[in-house]
Amino acid sequence: MALPTHAHYVVIGGGIIGCSTAYHLAKDHKADVLLLEQGQLTSGSTWHAAGLVGQLRSSASITRVLKYSVDLYKGLEAETGLATGWKMTGCLRLATNQDRWTEFKRLATTAKSFGMDMQLISPAEVKRMWPLMDVSDLVGASWLPTDGQASPSDITQSLAKGARMHGAKIVEGVRVTGFEMDGSRIVKVKTTQGDIACDTVINCAGQWARQVGAMAGINVPLQPVKHQYIITEKVAGLASDAPTIRDPDRRIYFKEEVGGLVMGGYEPNPQAWTTGLAGGDVPDEWEFRLFDDDFDHFEQHMTQAMIRIPELENVGVKQMINGPESFTPDGNFILGSAPECANMFVGAGFNAFGIASGGGAGWVLAQWAVDGEAPLDLWTVDIRRFSGLHRDRDWVRERTLEAYGKHYTIGYPHEEYDSGRPAIVSPLYERLKAHGAVFGSKLGWERPNWFAPEGGGKDVYSMGRQNWFDAVGREHAHVRDKVGVFDQSSFAKYQLRGKDAQKALDWICANDVAKPAGRLTYTQLLNTRGGIESDLTVARLADDLFYIVTGTGFRTHDLGWIADHIDAGLDATLSDVTEQFGTLSLMGPEARRVLEKVTAADVSNVAFPFGHVREIDIAGHLVRALRVTYVGELGWELHIPINATGDVFDALMQAGKPYDIRPVGYRALESLRLEKGYRAWGSDITPNDTPFEAGLGWAVKLKKDTDFLGRKAAQAAIGQQPAKRFAGFTVDDPNVVLVGRETILRDGVPVGYLTSGGYGYTVGKNIGYGYVRHDGGVSDAFLHSGTYKLVVAMETVAATLHMEPLYDPKAERVKA
Repeated sequence: MALPTHAHYVVIGGGIIGCSTAYHLAKDHKADVLLLEQGQLTSGSTWHAAGLVGQLRSSASITRVLKYSVDLYKGLEAETGLATGWKMTGCLRLATNQDRWTEFKRLATTAKSFGMDMQLISPAEVKRMWPLMDVSDLVGASWLPTDGQASPSDITQSLAKGARMHGAKIVEGVRVTGFEMDGSRIVKVKTTQGDIACDTVINCAGQWARQVGAMAGINVPLQPVKHQYIITEKVAGLASDAPTIRDPDRRIYFKEEVGGLVMGGYEPNPQAWTTGLAGGDVPDEWEFRLFDDDFDHFEQHMTQAMIRIPELENVGVKQMINGPESFTPDGNFILGSAPECANMFVGAGFNAFGIASGGGAGWVLAQWAVDGEAPLDLWTVDIRRFSGLHRDRDWVRERTLEAYGKHYTIGYPHEEYDSGRPAIVSPLYERLKAHGAVFGSKLGWERPNWFAPEGGGKDVYSMGRQNWFDAVGREHAHVRDKVGVFDQSSFAKYQLRGKDAQKALDWICANDVAKPAGRLTYTQLLNTRGGIESDLTVARLADDLFYIVTGTGFRTHDLGWIADHIDAGLDATLSDVTEQFGTLSLMGPEARRVLEKVTAADVSNVAFPFGHVREIDIAGHLVRALRVTYVGELGWELHIPINATGDVFDALMQAGKPYDIRPVGYRALESLRLEKGYRAWGSDITPNDTPFEAGLGWAVKLKKDTDFLGRKAAQAAIGQQPAKRFAGFTVDDPNVVLVGRETILRDGVPVGYLTSGGYGYTVGKNIGYGYVRHDGGVSDAFLHSGTYKLVVAMETVAATLHMEPLYDPKAERVKA
């Protein structure tokens, strides 16, 4: 096919993701789409993928994406006439220890929360389903009957044919060599066969996606890793419909293939693919190519496989596949709108989930590119979860190899990565270490999670109460009773300046930020569906200057969302000032007494009420003080010139000695906010949830005659009974551990699942939050007329519903 000179959408890459995206653009949106492949379709990493198709992930939205893939693969052959090799064999996941078994019980609960039937079965049942397996070391297994396997090349060719059937053009043997830019927009794709004018580019270039992105100034933080598996000769007694096997404690997987087995694994000492090319680039010429066999490195998997299936000792190896797979620093794939470029979308870095994800990823990526916003909550895979740190190739490689090594390890709650640390520290890092801080990391920032009383503490992970539980309880009580100081310097901070700054924010923010200088506003940013894309604090410092504060992990996302929605022509300049300010949160009933001793400013309730911002002097430095709290106590966020953070911290600690001031960590912050019922974006509130469903309708300015993004959808919700509502639950049983995604039962019927969970030390109970769902609407009467229980790791426990905060400092009492 001759190369067109123009296409509305140009998809780069002819693997499963690119072909699926082109298929959905053409079929669902009747789009003018051109797919470019530098070699032949599937010739990158798709052709040598193992082809396992699992569906369950910890995110409901990503599970939905994977379930969509299965549904698509089931019917694709009938649509296109090309087989996909799809077999719904089901998948067994094996557990050989109690921690793994607890993980599986939680996974099975999550599956049921998401509408999937994962069963837990005995070793004897595993033996019946897989007679060749040695089950002597098993505690049990999980069984998901709707998982399966497929032929990656066949699925891709079938998707490509479907794309062509719906009008897409696919041209092979064309390499992208660069882009012609107009500011931050791509206007032409440059190729080895000429230029193509375009409106939108979708980068699905697989292991080349980083290099393709770099041509447009875009960072795609992925790392190709060598991944090996073998294909055996025929195995006597192996059924053609044998379930796929994941044996995570032995780090291996199996699937049946033409009478033999495909067997591979995820080793703790993976090998990155780096080359002598500039920056370790992947060579352009890598069509249908593999690395040399490395049996020495693979021996660790072979040894484990022969223990699990002794018959393998008598079976020959027909072929070893040793090829590159693209992995990412957090083990999640990469989708979405690149923050550095106005019209490039990315679908890459699938961490060996490319075949399982391919159908669904193409569906949502196509919708995203057409609408300009994600069709559902895809935060866990959004490219905007990364930051400038992820431009460091060495850091990305080191962290990605750690993530690869964790592919099959037990997923303990609150587990932290160890590699590449410390990357970013606040000026208080050494001071906090001296106080016994045990650090975690968030977007590269070292942050104190808790403080070990004798110093030298570290996290000891478990499936039950972890070793920091009591220490965090003491920190929590200290903030409730006295005063604590939190180092929150990692907060993302922006400034919006210009005569049209308020006008820009009027459109972007759901709440009313048109307040006088000196006031601050909690607000959500809504999408066109009325879903919550972000929540943050906006402080007005002057008529033409706003200071915006949001969570550490949302730095790139929120900055991009605001920038994307400032109307062209407005005098409003947005800048990221995160590193210019340290942040100390002074919280607790004694906070005012401490603050009074370090500033001449009047910080009385009359002079400095809640929801206000003042610039005050502390230790000779001008500090932006925000009267706001995320813990439910009297307090201030103090935003300090970064180099003065240590001076202000020292002054607070000295002044606070009579009140026993102490530094406090993020795990206490979490338990404090749970008691107060504050919602956390990314878990409790997401783009799938509206303010009215979340109980935050009070923060939407519908009474003002001001248009804003999402107003139409918000207006339509007024007077309607929502089909889901945010609610709190407590569990008295002290042995229960809530982590989120536990199923909510109302009168024995599943009505939703927890979005977050933890422990409230003041109320002395486990606390969980989630949405109660009912197609007929969730009224107050419906909520309060039911009896509630939670399914926790497949065990049913009694729960109490709460629609108000559990902790109320003004009433000096708790509700439980």
